[in-house]
Amino acid sequence: DTEGLLRIKEENQKHYRRAQRHQEKKEKIQRHNRKLGDLVEKKTYDLKTQYEHLANLRRSHILELTSVIFPIEEVKTSMRDPADVSSESDNAMTSSTVSKLAEARRTTYLSGRWVCDDHNGDTSISITGPWIILPNNGDYSAYYSWVEEKKTTQGPDMEHNNPAHTISAALCYATQLVNTLSLILDVNLPKKLCNRQVKTQQGNHEFCGENLSRHRFTRAVKKLNANILHLCFSQHVNLDLLHPLHTLRNLMYLVSPDTENLGR
Repeated sequence: DTEGLLRIKEENQKHYRRAQRHQEKKEKIQRHNRKLGDLVEKKTYDLKTQYEHLANLRRSHILELTSVIFPIEEVKTSMRDPADVSSESDNAMTSSTVSKLAEARRTTYLSGRWVCDDHNGDTSISITGPWIILPNNGDYSAYYSWVEEKKTTQGPDMEHNNPAHTISAALCYATQLVNTLSLILDVNLPKKLCNRQVKTQQGNHEFCGENLSRHRFTRAVKKLNANILHLCFSQHVNLDLLHPLHTLRNLMYLVSPDTENLGR
């Protein structure tokens, strides 16, 4: 029994010494983990600082781009309310009809419901200059109406102030600006739109090449609007300000100095 007790004591001492070595290893690993944790925390802070610096650089580039090359501004138009014009041409029109026409003019169908749109029709948005404007309400029917008319009319086009020309130019500049913003912000666009006037397999530039049919024009506008909304979502633009049909107004909100997250 005494010899057995001595053997057990020796084994216990071996286990104790081994436990001490394991404890030292454990403490060493804990010190190493704490050191790595401090290093990761410092690197995370440095990365966050670099992200903020990069965001500020992107923001400054975008603000410079949109102030020097692609200024976007709201232009007040002197359009008369169609209800007023109709009432003048038809004295027998009732006041209720006039009010309904005015209400319809200020209403837009959005997300399955009719919403009031105070900007609908009374303003336009310009890009690169006050002479290149788009209707605020997203109604570009003047373009394909002009294209249809050109198909039946022979001879050179002498209408330099044709609204179809300004619509085409504004959409062309908007496409170029959106593609440039995607490069600056490092955001991949969901739809591909060419902003160079070169021959490709798909044809010319969507807006600055040949006259587009109504279907191709509408399809290109939808792609442009989708890209603009995608950029707005990536920069956390207030969703209450956006409208799926307001091409330049959405762009104006995106590049506004008041957009807090611009450059993220």
